[in-house]
Amino acid sequence: MNVAVIGAGPAGLIAGAIGAKNGARVEIIDRNERAGRKLYLTGKGRCNITNSADLDGFMKNTVHNGRFLFSAFSGFFSNDILDILQKEGVPVKLERGGRYFPESDKSSDVIRALVAYASHCGARFLLGTEVKSVEKTDAGFTVKTSGAYGGTRQYDRVILATGGMSYSSTGSTGDGYRFAEHFSHTVLAPKPSLIPFETAEDWPTELMGLSLKNVTLKAYKPEKDGGAKKKRKPVYEELGEMLFTHFGVSGPLVLSASSYLADEPAGAKLTVDLKPALTEAQLDARLLRDFDKYRHKQVHNAMQEVLPQRLIGTVLMLSGVSPETTIDELTREERGAIVKALKCMEMTVKRPRPIDEAIITRGGVSVKEIDPKTMESKLVPGLYFAGELIDADACTGGFNLQIAWSTGAAAGAACAEEY
Repeated sequence: MNVAVIGAGPAGLIAGAIGAKNGARVEIIDRNERAGRKLYLTGKGRCNITNSADLDGFMKNTVHNGRFLFSAFSGFFSNDILDILQKEGVPVKLERGGRYFPESDKSSDVIRALVAYASHCGARFLLGTEVKSVEKTDAGFTVKTSGAYGGTRQYDRVILATGGMSYSSTGSTGDGYRFAEHFSHTVLAPKPSLIPFETAEDWPTELMGLSLKNVTLKAYKPEKDGGAKKKRKPVYEELGEMLFTHFGVSGPLVLSASSYLADEPAGAKLTVDLKPALTEAQLDARLLRDFDKYRHKQVHNAMQEVLPQRLIGTVLMLSGVSPETTIDELTREERGAIVKALKCMEMTVKRPRPIDEAIITRGGVSVKEIDPKTMESKLVPGLYFAGELIDADACTGGFNLQIAWSTGAAAGAACAEEY
């Protein structure tokens, strides 16, 4: 069985390795001179390999089309990818939030191990080679290429693992969408996901570089015009870390929230609870104790034990309290406004950052047209999909890489089987 795997990212590397291990003659084709270019950037260069969550946890953290991935997760899960890496000499460590990283904190070690594993399994690499077209023939598929291994090649089956459109400099330029549409597949419009937000307000940009830990972020979809006003429920709520930037907000909480707002981010509301461990009443009591200690000082000096210095002015601005107000002058209503600002700092999303800054791409080949057990096209026998090209995505924490590992493994195993 001759198999072409187009794309040497995480999904393609595992697909090629598993396919070769199961007896197929596999060639992994990639336009880059090195495999795993985008994988090199994941986890800020550290590579968040996967997560320690169980299957239910993965399903919970898969924002779109989680049910489609059930079979793939069941067939190849976090323990499987960790076993491969450790057998190839890459020990791993577990960090906060169930995130697995290589002990070395180097994504290059993960790439090197996966390339070695695929080679040990018998896969051949055709790097520096761009795929120009994929055509179906009576005998299988004709793949035309240019570059180091330019020419025309014949294959029995093809696995498309070209990635999405984020980080286009790594080769994720949307070729897979074009190939899929050529075969009449439905491709949902690619949108940025796991991406920072620009804010309508200026004050977040004035806090550029300030990181917040152990805060709760809630995200609300934009309000619709017309109709009765109802108390809205957040589409996302989580405790963790976030960061203020020169354009707005970023960090793990914001990136995960963006997955839930991908369809309509502009106008969405974000609220931050700076003291999630305290109720409003408990926080008010805490302020009273601090203010009693600093009863003759101005309020901005009396809050230094409650907040980082840079954040005090912003909280007072949002609460409508002058920072020069002395504690002796502060009214109960003003103290209450400070409490509310501490418990609910509100921002409005202006727009997401450009798609090239997204960690992943939401959208892609419709899961309705893919067999969830094998990743084979329901329209074109012998054509398979894996990884980010498929319309399925998750929160931060290693969940998206596991989607790539699992769908790649499913496609690789299936493509080696005889019909």
